[in-house]
Amino acid sequence: MRVAIVDESAARASVIHEGLAGLEDCEVSVITERRGLVARIAALKPDIVLMDLGNPSRDVLEEYFAVSRVLARPIAMFVDDSDEESIGASIDAGVSAYVVDGFAPHRIRAILDLAVRRFNAFARLQADLDDARGKLAERESVDAAKRILMKSRGLSEPDAYAALRKTAMDQGRKIAEIAQAVVTAHGLMGGN
Repeated sequence: MRVAIVDESAARASVIHEGLAGLEDCEVSVITERRGLVARIAALKPDIVLMDLGNPSRDVLEEYFAVSRVLARPIAMFVDDSDEESIGASIDAGVSAYVVDGFAPHRIRAILDLAVRRFNAFARLQADLDDARGKLAERESVDAAKRILMKSRGLSEPDAYAALRKTAMDQGRKIAEIAQAVVTAHGLMGGN
């Protein structure tokens, strides 16, 4: 596992590093410079990012939330103090674990596991949502194509669907692709 530790304080970063010392096959990289942070993290290709921000200003916190939005990785963020707005912003930014005043080497492993599990659970939910949205869009396209065929060719709904299915089978394509082509062609031909 590759772990990136982001902390402007090398001393605090060493405490996190100490908490990871017991992990087997763990490659740890420490980033202490904020400039070019996203590019540096991307170059390391970590499996998880641990950020210790101590007591950050609002601007610094926003900057790290922006980094979190860009990275598609589990992120655990350690802060000394927080408020509801910061917690909400961290959730919106995709932070997997937001730990307030709970920084201790012996807790790092549990927090790391939590961040990875929450990230994976969220990623599964996002994939399911994307899949459902895709299926809904396909279904809407098929329904629109059936309406076009029913109106333009005087077909019943089952016959319109059968025509879409037959064309898809003949061309070795998905019904949704054929349906989208029908809808697009109808739009180009001035249909409404």
